[in-house]
Amino acid sequence: MSERPSTRWRRKVTEQAAAVAAGTVKHDEATAALLWPAGFTDAVDAVLDAYEREIAGLPTPGDGELWAAVERVVTALNEVDGGHIETGEREELAEYIDAVLTGAGVDVAALTSRRGLHRSELTDTWREW
Repeated sequence: MSERPSTRWRRKVTEQAAAVAAGTVKHDEATAALLWPAGFTDAVDAVLDAYEREIAGLPTPGDGELWAAVERVVTALNEVDGGHIETGEREELAEYIDAVLTGAGVDVAALTSRRGLHRSELTDTWREW
């Protein structure tokens, strides 16, 4: 499975903090912790945990179940956003939502096309971020 966006965000925060401590990056130039504070990344992880469990618990899901799961993860991310999800984060999260489905054997291109959507529009219906 693909790496969670929040894992990458945490790693960047840690790397940047180490660079500040080593003196290779000025404190006022270290923005990762502002972009992805721990409370936000923890909340994103909780949302993604629930989504992964839900998808894994659907042995032979139909379109309705899959779309309901996508709606739940997207609306939950809307709730935890707090202004932290911008263009890069949006793309990472949308790709991860797709990757979880793909990892469970779902043909995401077929799923979205049955609704007249492109695969890249998987999260668009409910997304506020």
